[in-house]
Amino acid sequence: MRELSVKTHELWLVVLMASFMSKDGETKRVLNDFSDIIFRHFTWIEKSLIKHNIDYDYNREPIPIKVDRLKVILNNIIDRINSIDLMLVSLQDEALRGRIDKDLSYIKDVVSKIDDEEVSAFNSKRVYKDYSLTKEATDAFTLFLFEESYKEYELIMIYNYLKAHSDNDFLNKIFQILVDESFFHLKSFGQMMAEMGILGVPRVIHKSLYQVEDVVQFLKDGIDEELAAKEQCLELSEAVGKDSQELADFFDFINYQENYHISLMQDALKHYEEKGA
Repeated sequence: MRELSVKTHELWLVVLMASFMSKDGETKRVLNDFSDIIFRHFTWIEKSLIKHNIDYDYNREPIPIKVDRLKVILNNIIDRINSIDLMLVSLQDEALRGRIDKDLSYIKDVVSKIDDEEVSAFNSKRVYKDYSLTKEATDAFTLFLFEESYKEYELIMIYNYLKAHSDNDFLNKIFQILVDESFFHLKSFGQMMAEMGILGVPRVIHKSLYQVEDVVQFLKDGIDEELAAKEQCLELSEAVGKDSQELADFFDFINYQENYHISLMQDALKHYEEKGA
């Protein structure tokens, strides 16, 4: 079942990356929806691991995604689903096993019928839409996307892990909001990276980051990181503002969202300090 969890984690990321690669609006929507479903599979398998007292972590294999044609990654998705099919017998929950089996069967059928297209998500052109950014702004934009896409993936996994191991409804609502918000940011940044030809899979997260022993200190550090992220957004907004007001407005939008994230983390911190959750 541990291996099933790992392979589902990897499948989720491959399908998500494929959604960024496609330029076809319907294909992008379908793959994005499927990636959300597969992530739910991952969380349900995780719950089963916890229920049966099976030790696990979020380690996984490197995921090669650099392709010239979408069909290559779609075939890879099908191969990965076929491998997972063979592992589903390890799930003791019959209802969950049946649900995942039927989902993957449908996803495989739909993916096999998606039209091929040329992929430009790895051409390193570093041009976003039709904006004429200076080299300084382009370099700042590039660095931001690489750093923040990893950070958002990291936060998804950290808050998902904390939620999976908590029975506190108040905290779990906060953790779920933070997971959802990080998903929006990851998808936004991933799409921008694909547009600029610099798409990449976030690196593997070390278990020390999510297997948190001191949650109070983790939340304090997290608040500091969110404050730093706000500064990065402001700096990037200023850097690109001379060349693209639309981009500057987007990063201001992200910056203000960080304010609410900080407020939520402060609420969680107060709850831990007062109740020792």
